Amino acid sequence: MKDKVVNGMQIFARAIVVPVLFLPIVGIILAITSILGNPTIVGEGSSLINVGKFLASGVWPILTNLGIVFCVGIAMGIAKEKKAEAALIALLSYLTFLGANNEWLKLTGKLIKYTNPSELQGTGQTIVLGFQIIDMGVFLGMILGVVVALVHNKFCNKELPGAISLYGNTKLVYIVLVPILTVLAVVFSYVWPFAASGIRATANFINFSGSIGVFIYGFLNRFLIPTGLHHLVYSPFLYSNMGGELTINGQTYLGAYNIFLAQITDPSVKLFDPSAKFLQYGMVKVFGLVGAALAFYKTAKPEKKKTLKALLIPAVATSFLVGITEPIEFTFLFVAPFLWVVHSALDGIFEVISVLLGVRAFGAGGLIEFLTFNLPAGIGRTRWPIFVGIGLVELATYYAVFTFLIKKFNLKTPGREDDEVKLFTKKDYKEKINQKSAVAATGADKDTDLAAAIVEALGGKGNIETVDNCFSRLRIKVTDAGIVDELGLKGTGAAGVVKNGENIQVVYGPKVNGVRNAVDKYLAG
Repeated sequence: MKDKVVNGMQIFARAIVVPVLFLPIVGIILAITSILGNPTIVGEGSSLINVGKFLASGVWPILTNLGIVFCVGIAMGIAKEKKAEAALIALLSYLTFLGANNEWLKLTGKLIKYTNPSELQGTGQTIVLGFQIIDMGVFLGMILGVVVALVHNKFCNKELPGAISLYGNTKLVYIVLVPILTVLAVVFSYVWPFAASGIRATANFINFSGSIGVFIYGFLNRFLIPTGLHHLVYSPFLYSNMGGELTINGQTYLGAYNIFLAQITDPSVKLFDPSAKFLQYGMVKVFGLVGAALAFYKTAKPEKKKTLKALLIPAVATSFLVGITEPIEFTFLFVAPFLWVVHSALDGIFEVISVLLGVRAFGAGGLIEFLTFNLPAGIGRTRWPIFVGIGLVELATYYAVFTFLIKKFNLKTPGREDDEVKLFTKKDYKEKINQKSAVAATGADKDTDLAAAIVEALGGKGNIETVDNCFSRLRIKVTDAGIVDELGLKGTGAAGVVKNGENIQVVYGPKVNGVRNAVDKYLAG
Protein backbone atom coordinates (compact mmCIF):
# COMPACT_ATOMS: atom_id res chain seq x y z
CA MET A 1 0.00 0.00 0.00
CA LYS A 2 2.83 2.39 0.85
CA ASP A 3 4.46 1.77 -2.53
CA LYS A 4 1.16 2.37 -4.32
CA VAL A 5 0.60 5.66 -2.50
CA VAL A 6 4.13 6.87 -3.18
CA ASN A 7 3.87 5.76 -6.80
CA GLY A 8 0.57 7.62 -7.19
CA MET A 9 2.05 10.78 -5.70
CA GLN A 10 5.04 10.46 -8.02
CA ILE A 11 2.77 10.18 -11.06
CA PHE A 12 0.73 13.20 -9.99
CA ALA A 13 3.82 15.27 -9.18
CA ARG A 14 5.23 14.40 -12.59
CA ALA A 15 1.97 15.36 -14.31
CA ILE A 16 1.50 18.69 -12.55
CA VAL A 17 4.85 19.81 -13.94
CA VAL A 18 3.36 19.73 -17.47
CA PRO A 19 1.26 22.90 -17.03
CA VAL A 20 3.62 24.45 -14.46
CA LEU A 21 6.45 24.49 -17.03
CA PHE A 22 4.54 27.09 -19.07
CA LEU A 23 3.67 29.45 -16.21
CA PRO A 24 7.13 31.04 -15.83
CA ILE A 25 6.88 32.07 -19.49
CA VAL A 26 3.57 33.75 -18.75
CA GLY A 27 5.14 35.46 -15.74
CA ILE A 28 8.11 36.77 -17.71
CA ILE A 29 5.81 38.20 -20.40
CA LEU A 30 3.77 39.96 -17.72
CA ALA A 31 6.96 41.28 -16.13
CA ILE A 32 7.92 42.78 -19.47
CA THR A 33 4.45 44.32 -19.87
CA SER A 34 4.89 45.90 -16.43
CA ILE A 35 7.99 47.68 -17.75
CA LEU A 36 6.15 48.87 -20.85
CA GLY A 37 3.15 49.98 -18.81
CA ASN A 38 5.11 51.87 -16.15
CA PRO A 39 5.03 55.66 -16.83
CA THR A 40 8.10 56.25 -14.68
CA ILE A 41 10.13 54.00 -17.02
CA VAL A 42 8.72 54.73 -20.49
CA GLY A 43 7.47 58.26 -19.77
CA GLU A 44 4.03 59.77 -19.20
CA GLY A 45 1.76 59.50 -22.22
CA SER A 46 4.02 57.05 -24.05
CA SER A 47 2.31 54.77 -26.58
CA LEU A 48 4.26 51.89 -25.03
CA ILE A 49 1.91 52.03 -22.04
CA ASN A 50 -1.00 50.91 -24.22
CA VAL A 51 1.21 48.26 -25.84
CA GLY A 52 2.01 46.90 -22.39
CA LYS A 53 -1.66 46.85 -21.36
CA PHE A 54 -2.62 45.16 -24.63
CA LEU A 55 -0.04 42.39 -24.23
CA ALA A 56 -0.97 41.88 -20.57
CA SER A 57 -4.67 41.58 -21.41
CA GLY A 58 -3.86 38.68 -23.74
CA VAL A 59 -1.85 36.76 -21.15
CA TRP A 60 -3.73 37.38 -17.90
CA PRO A 61 -6.65 35.05 -18.83
CA ILE A 62 -4.23 32.12 -18.52
CA LEU A 63 -3.53 32.89 -14.87
CA THR A 64 -7.13 33.74 -14.03
CA ASN A 65 -8.30 30.42 -15.52
CA LEU A 66 -5.67 28.07 -14.15
CA GLY A 67 -8.28 25.41 -13.41
CA ILE A 68 -8.74 24.49 -17.06
CA VAL A 69 -4.97 24.78 -17.67
CA PHE A 70 -4.25 22.27 -14.89
CA CYS A 71 -7.08 19.99 -15.99
CA VAL A 72 -5.75 19.67 -19.53
CA GLY A 73 -2.10 19.58 -18.50
CA ILE A 74 -2.48 16.95 -15.79
CA ALA A 75 -4.67 14.71 -17.94
CA MET A 76 -2.08 14.87 -20.72
CA GLY A 77 0.73 14.25 -18.22
CA ILE A 78 -0.82 11.14 -16.63
CA ALA A 79 -2.12 9.66 -19.88
CA LYS A 80 0.07 6.75 -20.90
CA GLU A 81 -0.71 7.10 -24.60
CA LYS A 82 -2.85 9.16 -26.99
CA LYS A 83 -1.97 12.25 -24.97
CA ALA A 84 -3.46 14.68 -27.50
CA GLU A 85 -6.85 12.97 -27.29
CA ALA A 86 -6.58 12.94 -23.49
CA ALA A 87 -6.05 16.72 -23.54
CA LEU A 88 -9.13 17.26 -25.74
CA ILE A 89 -11.25 15.00 -23.53
CA ALA A 90 -10.06 16.95 -20.49
CA LEU A 91 -11.28 20.19 -22.09
CA LEU A 92 -14.66 18.63 -22.88
CA SER A 93 -14.90 17.21 -19.37
CA TYR A 94 -14.10 20.53 -17.72
CA LEU A 95 -16.86 22.27 -19.69
CA THR A 96 -19.27 19.41 -18.93
CA PHE A 97 -18.63 19.79 -15.20
CA LEU A 98 -19.15 23.57 -15.33
CA GLY A 99 -22.53 23.22 -17.02
CA ALA A 100 -23.71 20.38 -14.78
CA ASN A 101 -22.63 22.05 -11.53
CA ASN A 102 -24.24 25.36 -12.52
CA GLU A 103 -27.51 23.63 -13.39
CA TRP A 104 -27.54 21.66 -10.13
CA LEU A 105 -27.09 24.85 -8.11
CA LYS A 106 -30.05 26.33 -9.99
CA LEU A 107 -32.27 23.27 -9.49
CA THR A 108 -31.55 23.12 -5.76
CA GLY A 109 -31.92 26.86 -5.19
CA LYS A 110 -28.30 27.20 -4.06
CA LEU A 111 -27.29 29.70 -6.75
CA ILE A 112 -26.32 32.98 -5.06
CA LYS A 113 -27.68 36.12 -6.70
CA TYR A 114 -25.30 38.98 -7.42
CA THR A 115 -25.06 42.24 -9.32
CA ASN A 116 -21.27 42.27 -9.56
CA PRO A 117 -19.05 39.14 -9.71
CA SER A 118 -16.88 40.58 -6.92
CA GLU A 119 -19.84 40.09 -4.57
CA LEU A 120 -19.33 36.31 -4.79
CA GLN A 121 -15.96 36.52 -3.07
CA GLY A 122 -16.07 34.52 0.16
CA THR A 123 -19.47 32.97 -0.63
CA GLY A 124 -18.10 29.62 -1.82
CA GLN A 125 -19.22 30.26 -5.40
CA THR A 126 -17.45 31.89 -8.34
CA ILE A 127 -17.69 32.59 -12.06
CA VAL A 128 -15.62 30.35 -14.36
CA LEU A 129 -15.86 30.83 -18.14
CA GLY A 130 -19.29 32.40 -17.67
CA PHE A 131 -20.66 29.64 -15.40
CA GLN A 132 -21.50 30.29 -11.75
CA ILE A 133 -20.26 27.21 -9.90
CA ILE A 134 -18.97 26.01 -6.55
CA ASP A 135 -15.60 27.70 -5.94
CA MET A 136 -12.89 25.01 -6.08
CA GLY A 137 -10.14 27.13 -7.63
CA VAL A 138 -7.31 25.19 -9.29
CA PHE A 139 -8.26 22.09 -7.29
CA LEU A 140 -11.18 21.53 -9.67
CA GLY A 141 -8.80 21.30 -12.60
CA MET A 142 -6.39 19.08 -10.68
CA ILE A 143 -9.12 16.64 -9.62
CA LEU A 144 -10.79 16.48 -13.03
CA GLY A 145 -7.42 16.08 -14.74
CA VAL A 146 -6.68 13.00 -12.64
CA VAL A 147 -10.18 11.54 -13.17
CA VAL A 148 -9.99 12.04 -16.93
CA ALA A 149 -6.53 10.45 -17.12
CA LEU A 150 -7.53 7.38 -15.09
CA VAL A 151 -10.59 6.74 -17.27
CA HIS A 152 -8.59 7.48 -20.42
CA ASN A 153 -5.88 4.97 -19.52
CA LYS A 154 -8.49 2.29 -18.89
CA PHE A 155 -10.74 2.76 -21.93
CA CYS A 156 -8.75 4.60 -24.65
CA ASN A 157 -8.05 1.35 -26.54
CA LYS A 158 -11.40 -0.34 -25.86
CA GLU A 159 -13.06 -1.43 -29.12
CA LEU A 160 -16.85 -1.65 -29.48
CA PRO A 161 -18.54 -4.19 -31.76
CA GLY A 162 -20.39 -3.76 -35.01
CA ALA A 163 -22.38 -0.63 -35.76
CA ILE A 164 -21.29 1.13 -32.59
CA SER A 165 -17.57 0.62 -33.24
CA LEU A 166 -17.39 4.31 -34.19
CA TYR A 167 -17.89 5.17 -30.50
CA GLY A 168 -15.01 3.08 -29.17
CA ASN A 169 -11.52 4.05 -28.12
CA THR A 170 -11.14 7.69 -27.03
CA LYS A 171 -14.81 8.49 -27.82
CA LEU A 172 -15.76 5.80 -25.32
CA VAL A 173 -13.61 7.57 -22.73
CA TYR A 174 -15.80 10.68 -22.89
CA ILE A 175 -18.99 8.58 -22.90
CA VAL A 176 -17.86 6.89 -19.67
CA LEU A 177 -16.86 10.24 -18.18
CA VAL A 178 -20.20 12.02 -18.68
CA PRO A 179 -22.07 10.20 -15.87
CA ILE A 180 -19.00 10.41 -13.64
CA LEU A 181 -18.73 14.16 -14.20
CA THR A 182 -22.42 14.80 -13.53
CA VAL A 183 -22.22 12.82 -10.29
CA LEU A 184 -19.13 14.77 -9.26
CA ALA A 185 -20.94 18.03 -10.08
CA VAL A 186 -23.61 17.08 -7.56
CA VAL A 187 -21.30 15.58 -4.92
CA PHE A 188 -18.87 18.51 -4.88
CA SER A 189 -21.76 20.90 -4.26
CA TYR A 190 -22.14 19.29 -0.82
CA VAL A 191 -18.66 17.91 -0.08
CA TRP A 192 -16.38 20.70 -1.24
CA PRO A 193 -17.36 23.25 1.44
CA PHE A 194 -15.98 20.80 4.03
CA ALA A 195 -12.86 20.12 1.96
CA ALA A 196 -12.38 23.85 1.52
CA SER A 197 -12.50 24.25 5.31
CA GLY A 198 -9.70 21.71 5.63
CA ILE A 199 -7.62 23.47 2.98
CA ARG A 200 -8.17 26.83 4.68
CA ALA A 201 -7.17 25.28 8.02
CA THR A 202 -3.89 24.02 6.48
CA ALA A 203 -3.21 27.39 4.90
CA ASN A 204 -4.08 29.19 8.13
CA PHE A 205 -1.69 26.99 10.09
CA ILE A 206 1.21 27.90 7.83
CA ASN A 207 0.07 31.52 7.47
CA PHE A 208 -0.62 32.24 11.11
CA SER A 209 2.04 30.08 12.72
CA GLY A 210 4.40 32.82 11.64
CA SER A 211 8.04 31.92 11.26
CA ILE A 212 7.38 28.24 11.98
CA GLY A 213 5.02 27.99 9.01
CA VAL A 214 7.42 29.75 6.66
CA PHE A 215 10.27 27.52 7.86
CA ILE A 216 8.23 24.36 7.22
CA TYR A 217 7.35 25.65 3.75
CA GLY A 218 10.97 26.45 2.90
CA PHE A 219 12.34 23.24 4.45
CA LEU A 220 9.96 20.94 2.58
CA ASN A 221 10.53 22.72 -0.73
CA ARG A 222 14.15 21.62 -0.57
CA PHE A 223 13.96 18.40 1.42
CA LEU A 224 11.47 16.75 -0.96
CA ILE A 225 13.42 17.53 -4.14
CA PRO A 226 14.92 14.00 -4.42
CA THR A 227 11.39 12.53 -4.47
CA GLY A 228 10.03 15.11 -6.89
CA LEU A 229 7.16 15.75 -4.47
CA HIS A 230 8.21 19.33 -3.72
CA HIS A 231 5.86 20.36 -6.53
CA LEU A 232 3.00 19.32 -4.26
CA VAL A 233 4.22 21.73 -1.57
CA TYR A 234 4.63 24.96 -3.47
CA SER A 235 1.97 24.61 -6.22
CA PRO A 236 -1.11 25.13 -4.01
CA PHE A 237 0.46 28.18 -2.38
CA LEU A 238 1.56 29.73 -5.65
CA TYR A 239 -1.62 29.11 -7.65
CA SER A 240 -4.55 28.75 -5.23
CA ASN A 241 -6.09 30.72 -2.37
CA MET A 242 -3.85 28.79 0.03
CA GLY A 243 -1.26 31.38 -0.98
CA GLY A 244 -3.58 34.31 -0.37
CA GLU A 245 -6.29 36.37 -2.05
CA LEU A 246 -6.02 39.96 -3.19
CA THR A 247 -8.48 42.21 -5.02
CA ILE A 248 -7.04 44.95 -7.24
CA ASN A 249 -9.40 47.24 -9.14
CA GLY A 250 -12.27 44.79 -8.72
CA GLN A 251 -10.31 41.73 -9.95
CA THR A 252 -9.52 39.01 -7.41
CA TYR A 253 -6.22 37.15 -7.72
CA LEU A 254 -5.57 33.83 -6.01
CA GLY A 255 -2.16 32.45 -5.05
CA ALA A 256 1.13 34.14 -4.20
CA TYR A 257 2.45 34.01 -7.77
CA ASN A 258 -0.64 35.56 -9.32
CA ILE A 259 -0.79 38.20 -6.59
CA PHE A 260 2.85 39.11 -7.19
CA LEU A 261 2.34 39.43 -10.94
CA ALA A 262 -0.82 41.49 -10.47
CA GLN A 263 1.09 43.88 -8.25
CA ILE A 264 4.09 44.38 -10.52
CA THR A 265 1.79 45.11 -13.46
CA ASP A 266 -0.13 47.76 -11.49
CA PRO A 267 2.06 50.73 -10.52
CA SER A 268 -0.65 52.00 -8.15
CA VAL A 269 0.19 49.17 -5.71
CA LYS A 270 2.77 50.74 -3.42
CA LEU A 271 3.45 47.94 -0.90
CA PHE A 272 3.21 44.32 -1.84
CA ASP A 273 0.79 41.99 -0.10
CA PRO A 274 2.30 39.70 2.59
CA SER A 275 1.19 36.65 0.56
CA ALA A 276 4.46 37.08 -1.30
CA LYS A 277 6.17 35.19 1.52
CA PHE A 278 5.26 32.00 -0.35
CA LEU A 279 7.09 32.97 -3.51
CA GLN A 280 10.08 30.66 -2.93
CA TYR A 281 12.54 33.47 -2.56
CA GLY A 282 15.17 31.37 -4.26
CA MET A 283 18.17 32.77 -2.39
CA VAL A 284 19.50 29.24 -2.04
CA LYS A 285 19.61 29.10 -5.83
CA VAL A 286 21.28 32.45 -6.36
CA PHE A 287 23.54 32.56 -3.30
CA GLY A 288 23.45 29.54 -0.96
CA LEU A 289 24.68 26.89 -3.36
CA VAL A 290 27.54 29.13 -4.46
CA GLY A 291 28.74 29.01 -0.84
CA ALA A 292 28.26 25.24 -0.77
CA ALA A 293 30.31 24.82 -3.95
CA LEU A 294 33.11 26.96 -2.52
CA ALA A 295 33.12 24.73 0.56
CA PHE A 296 33.41 21.61 -1.62
CA TYR A 297 36.34 23.12 -3.48
CA LYS A 298 38.02 24.33 -0.29
CA THR A 299 37.84 20.92 1.39
CA ALA A 300 38.69 18.82 -1.70
CA LYS A 301 41.94 16.91 -1.98
CA PRO A 302 44.56 19.00 -3.83
CA GLU A 303 44.99 16.48 -6.61
CA LYS A 304 41.23 16.50 -7.32
CA LYS A 305 40.57 20.24 -7.28
CA LYS A 306 41.16 20.77 -10.98
CA THR A 307 38.72 18.04 -11.95
CA LEU A 308 36.23 19.19 -9.33
CA LYS A 309 36.31 22.74 -10.67
CA ALA A 310 35.25 21.48 -14.08
CA LEU A 311 32.28 19.76 -12.43
CA LEU A 312 31.20 22.59 -10.13
CA ILE A 313 31.42 25.64 -12.39
CA PRO A 314 28.69 24.61 -14.89
CA ALA A 315 26.52 23.19 -12.08
CA VAL A 316 26.75 26.40 -10.03
CA ALA A 317 26.17 28.57 -13.12
CA THR A 318 23.00 26.60 -13.89
CA SER A 319 21.69 27.20 -10.38
CA PHE A 320 22.81 30.83 -10.18
CA LEU A 321 21.52 31.97 -13.56
CA VAL A 322 18.36 29.96 -14.21
CA GLY A 323 17.47 28.49 -10.82
CA ILE A 324 17.85 24.78 -11.64
CA THR A 325 19.55 23.45 -8.55
CA GLU A 326 19.63 19.69 -9.07
CA PRO A 327 23.00 19.47 -10.89
CA ILE A 328 24.83 20.97 -7.89
CA GLU A 329 22.58 19.44 -5.24
CA PHE A 330 22.94 15.93 -6.62
CA THR A 331 26.72 16.17 -6.34
CA PHE A 332 26.36 15.81 -2.56
CA LEU A 333 22.85 14.49 -1.93
CA PHE A 334 23.76 10.80 -1.83
CA VAL A 335 27.36 10.96 -0.67
CA ALA A 336 26.56 13.25 2.28
CA PRO A 337 22.81 13.06 3.08
CA PHE A 338 23.40 14.79 6.42
CA LEU A 339 24.36 17.92 4.48
CA TRP A 340 21.04 17.66 2.63
CA VAL A 341 19.13 18.02 5.89
CA VAL A 342 21.32 20.99 6.86
CA HIS A 343 20.82 22.45 3.38
CA SER A 344 17.02 22.19 3.69
CA ALA A 345 17.06 23.71 7.18
CA LEU A 346 19.22 26.64 6.07
CA ASP A 347 16.86 27.38 3.20
CA GLY A 348 13.91 27.45 5.61
CA ILE A 349 15.81 29.71 8.03
CA PHE A 350 16.74 32.26 5.38
CA GLU A 351 13.19 32.32 4.02
CA VAL A 352 12.05 33.19 7.54
CA ILE A 353 14.66 35.97 7.77
CA SER A 354 13.45 37.36 4.43
CA VAL A 355 9.84 37.48 5.61
CA LEU A 356 10.76 39.08 8.92
CA LEU A 357 12.69 41.81 7.08
CA GLY A 358 9.77 42.50 4.75
CA VAL A 359 11.26 41.19 1.50
CA ARG A 360 8.67 40.65 -1.24
CA ALA A 361 11.05 39.77 -4.07
CA PHE A 362 10.78 36.80 -6.40
CA GLY A 363 13.90 34.82 -7.25
CA ALA A 364 12.79 31.22 -7.78
CA GLY A 365 14.16 31.21 -11.33
CA GLY A 366 17.68 32.36 -10.52
CA LEU A 367 19.41 35.64 -11.33
CA ILE A 368 17.90 36.17 -14.79
CA GLU A 369 14.33 35.79 -13.55
CA PHE A 370 15.15 37.80 -10.41
CA LEU A 371 16.27 40.78 -12.50
CA THR A 372 13.32 40.46 -14.91
CA PHE A 373 10.67 40.41 -12.19
CA ASN A 374 12.01 42.64 -9.45
CA LEU A 375 13.86 45.52 -11.07
CA PRO A 376 10.79 46.83 -12.93
CA ALA A 377 8.73 46.63 -9.73
CA GLY A 378 11.08 49.03 -7.95
CA ILE A 379 13.02 48.94 -4.72
CA GLY A 380 10.25 50.26 -2.50
CA ARG A 381 7.71 47.63 -3.49
CA THR A 382 9.81 44.43 -3.43
CA ARG A 383 12.76 45.59 -1.27
CA TRP A 384 15.03 43.49 -3.47
CA PRO A 385 18.28 45.06 -2.18
CA ILE A 386 17.50 43.46 1.19
CA PHE A 387 17.11 40.17 -0.68
CA VAL A 388 20.61 40.60 -2.10
CA GLY A 389 22.06 41.50 1.31
CA ILE A 390 20.49 38.48 2.98
CA GLY A 391 21.68 36.33 0.08
CA LEU A 392 25.28 37.38 0.57
CA VAL A 393 25.01 36.47 4.25
CA GLU A 394 23.53 33.13 3.21
CA LEU A 395 26.45 32.52 0.85
CA ALA A 396 28.93 33.09 3.67
CA THR A 397 26.88 30.95 6.06
CA TYR A 398 26.71 28.03 3.64
CA TYR A 399 30.44 28.24 3.08
CA ALA A 400 31.26 28.34 6.80
CA VAL A 401 28.75 25.66 7.89
CA PHE A 402 29.48 23.23 5.05
CA THR A 403 33.25 23.63 5.45
CA PHE A 404 33.00 22.98 9.20
CA LEU A 405 30.74 19.93 8.87
CA ILE A 406 32.73 18.40 6.01
CA LYS A 407 35.97 18.61 8.01
CA LYS A 408 34.43 17.75 11.38
CA PHE A 409 32.71 14.56 10.19
CA ASN A 410 35.07 13.79 7.28
CA LEU A 411 32.16 13.77 4.84
CA LYS A 412 32.95 12.29 1.43
CA THR A 413 31.75 15.23 -0.59
CA PRO A 414 32.94 15.70 -4.20
CA GLY A 415 36.72 15.80 -4.31
CA ARG A 416 37.14 13.95 -0.97
CA GLU A 417 36.30 10.42 -2.11
CA ASP A 418 38.62 7.61 -0.96
CA ASP A 419 38.59 5.97 -4.35
CA GLU A 420 39.42 7.66 -7.59
CA VAL A 421 36.25 9.13 -9.00
CA LYS A 422 36.51 9.66 -12.71
CA LEU A 423 34.26 12.12 -14.45
CA PHE A 424 33.09 10.87 -17.82
CA THR A 425 34.78 12.69 -20.68
CA LYS A 426 33.54 12.92 -24.23
CA LYS A 427 35.97 10.16 -25.17
CA ASP A 428 34.68 7.92 -22.37
CA TYR A 429 31.13 8.56 -23.48
CA LYS A 430 31.85 7.57 -27.08
CA GLU A 431 33.58 4.40 -25.92
CA LYS A 432 30.59 3.55 -23.80
CA ILE A 433 28.28 4.02 -26.75
CA ASN A 434 30.40 1.65 -28.83
CA GLN A 435 30.35 -1.00 -26.09
CA LYS A 436 26.74 -0.82 -24.97
CA SER A 437 24.59 0.74 -27.68
CA ALA A 438 22.98 -1.30 -30.38
CA VAL A 439 23.40 1.63 -32.73
CA ALA A 440 26.66 1.69 -34.71
CA ALA A 441 28.85 4.67 -33.94
CA THR A 442 30.01 5.18 -37.52
CA GLY A 443 27.72 7.70 -39.23
CA ALA A 444 25.17 7.55 -36.41
CA ASP A 445 23.46 10.69 -35.25
CA LYS A 446 24.76 12.02 -31.92
CA ASP A 447 21.25 12.39 -30.46
CA THR A 448 20.40 8.86 -31.53
CA ASP A 449 23.54 7.57 -29.83
CA LEU A 450 22.67 9.43 -26.66
CA ALA A 451 19.09 8.15 -26.67
CA ALA A 452 20.26 4.59 -27.37
CA ALA A 453 22.62 4.69 -24.38
CA ILE A 454 19.90 6.10 -22.13
CA VAL A 455 17.30 3.55 -23.24
CA GLU A 456 19.72 0.68 -22.81
CA ALA A 457 20.72 1.89 -19.34
CA LEU A 458 17.02 1.98 -18.48
CA GLY A 459 16.71 -1.67 -19.36
CA GLY A 460 15.76 -1.40 -23.02
CA LYS A 461 12.61 -0.31 -24.84
CA GLY A 462 10.57 -3.12 -23.34
CA ASN A 463 11.30 -1.91 -19.80
CA ILE A 464 10.10 1.65 -20.40
CA GLU A 465 6.42 2.41 -19.82
CA THR A 466 6.27 6.23 -19.90
CA VAL A 467 8.69 9.11 -20.47
CA ASP A 468 8.19 12.67 -19.21
CA ASN A 469 10.33 15.52 -18.02
CA CYS A 470 10.22 18.54 -15.71
CA PHE A 471 12.55 21.55 -15.52
CA SER A 472 15.69 19.49 -15.05
CA ARG A 473 14.89 15.78 -14.93
CA LEU A 474 13.93 13.01 -17.26
CA ARG A 475 11.13 11.14 -15.48
CA ILE A 476 10.57 7.55 -16.54
CA LYS A 477 8.30 4.80 -15.31
CA VAL A 478 9.84 1.38 -15.86
CA THR A 479 8.56 -2.16 -15.50
CA ASP A 480 11.59 -3.47 -13.60
CA ALA A 481 13.69 -0.92 -11.70
CA GLY A 482 16.20 -3.63 -10.76
CA ILE A 483 17.75 -3.75 -14.22
CA VAL A 484 18.28 0.02 -14.51
CA ASP A 485 21.98 0.80 -14.84
CA GLU A 486 22.64 3.94 -12.77
CA LEU A 487 26.31 4.12 -13.75
CA GLY A 488 25.33 3.86 -17.39
CA LEU A 489 22.88 6.76 -17.00
CA LYS A 490 25.53 8.91 -15.33
CA GLY A 491 27.79 8.09 -18.23
CA THR A 492 25.35 9.86 -20.55
CA GLY A 493 25.93 13.13 -18.74
CA ALA A 494 23.38 12.81 -15.92
CA ALA A 495 24.21 14.62 -12.69
CA GLY A 496 22.27 12.10 -10.61
CA VAL A 497 19.72 9.29 -10.62
CA VAL A 498 16.82 8.86 -8.19
CA LYS A 499 14.85 5.61 -7.86
CA ASN A 500 11.40 5.63 -6.26
CA GLY A 501 9.95 2.20 -6.89
CA GLU A 502 9.23 1.98 -10.61
CA ASN A 503 9.74 5.71 -11.09
CA ILE A 504 13.21 6.77 -12.24
CA GLN A 505 14.39 10.38 -12.29
CA VAL A 506 17.54 11.22 -14.23
CA VAL A 507 18.94 14.72 -13.68
CA TYR A 508 20.22 16.42 -16.84
CA GLY A 509 19.68 20.07 -15.95
CA PRO A 510 18.53 22.66 -18.54
CA LYS A 511 19.33 20.36 -21.48
CA VAL A 512 16.63 17.88 -20.40
CA ASN A 513 14.17 18.95 -23.11
CA GLY A 514 16.63 17.99 -25.82
CA VAL A 515 17.34 14.68 -24.09
CA ARG A 516 13.60 13.98 -23.79
CA ASN A 517 13.06 14.69 -27.51
CA ALA A 518 15.93 12.39 -28.47
CA VAL A 519 14.57 9.56 -26.30
CA ASP A 520 11.03 10.01 -27.66
CA LYS A 521 12.29 9.82 -31.26
CA TYR A 522 14.40 6.77 -30.48
CA LEU A 523 11.52 4.93 -28.81
CA ALA A 524 9.18 5.78 -31.68
CA GLY A 525 11.70 4.61 -34.26
